Amino acid sequence: MMCSLKMVSPRPPTTLFGLQRQITANGDGFPTFLPKEVKDIKDPFARALAQKIVRIPVPLQMENFRGCVMSSCIKPTVQLPDKSPVVLLHCFDSSCLEWRRAYPLLEEACLETWAIDVLGWGFSDLQKLPPCDAASKRLHLFELWKTYIKRPMILVGPSLGATVAVDFTATYPEAVDKLVLINANAYSEGTGALKDLPKSIAYAGVKLLRSFPLRLLANVLAFSSPLSENIDWTNIGRLHCQMPWWEDAMVNFMISGGYNVASHIKLINHKTLVICSENDQIVSNQLSVKLLCELQNAVFREVPDSGHLPHVENPKQFVKLISDFASGKLN
Repeated sequence: MMCSLKMVSPRPPTTLFGLQRQITANGDGFPTFLPKEVKDIKDPFARALAQKIVRIPVPLQMENFRGCVMSSCIKPTVQLPDKSPVVLLHCFDSSCLEWRRAYPLLEEACLETWAIDVLGWGFSDLQKLPPCDAASKRLHLFELWKTYIKRPMILVGPSLGATVAVDFTATYPEAVDKLVLINANAYSEGTGALKDLPKSIAYAGVKLLRSFPLRLLANVLAFSSPLSENIDWTNIGRLHCQMPWWEDAMVNFMISGGYNVASHIKLINHKTLVICSENDQIVSNQLSVKLLCELQNAVFREVPDSGHLPHVENPKQFVKLISDFASGKLN
């Protein structure tokens, strides 16, 4: 059902930004900052969402970096000031294209929806590379929220994105209204021994991570889909790996130690929806149950007929959960 509320298109934050999106679209409708391989993607939902990706300037002031990062995201087409905006993060080493099937349904459900690329992944302009450790990712998200969103949000994180959401909420509780944690990978202890690797070996490992066979294997584990669809979804999932800064950003994150948020979980008192998938082959459902028990104010739902990414495999059921949670129907 289409949203029947009166919607107001958001104004671009600056005139320059409004112009940038128009002049960077190429003949296929894709922004020119996307890798050329975007034209080979067949999934119509991914192609449509890729055409909506923009870059917005986000100020960053850190010890080793001062400046603006042109940060990739998908902005909402509507503003609903009386509702909390929904802000979508993504999994480890992914992009906002992960939301290709759920994003249109979220907007149809009358939810003001952002999909944001976490610093160091996605399609931002990082030719001048800032630090990409957990603290920098957190600060970048906060500065984006403070500059553009400006209201407590419903923060949605799948897999490692749930870890990013917990880390952010523990530090900036005022920026979050509610949390949605999907097949949460919140108990991992950072990047482990990888942080101690010599840089040459770390770069070799990152090159392997970008390889098509390894990515295809990950997709086979994540989705129960035909091979032809898995091949296309693999190309979608590794598109951001073609960005010229990607290897450096990945190595930077790897040797930084990554995320370790287990001690934060019991401190979170925000209303939280814990979602797990019926057939997740990557993160154990027992970890979702553990998360439910440790959070102060959480509800639990399972998405049937889906693997690690229910927002891709069963988007209608997923969006219904988000919509009901946003409106207070889930208790």
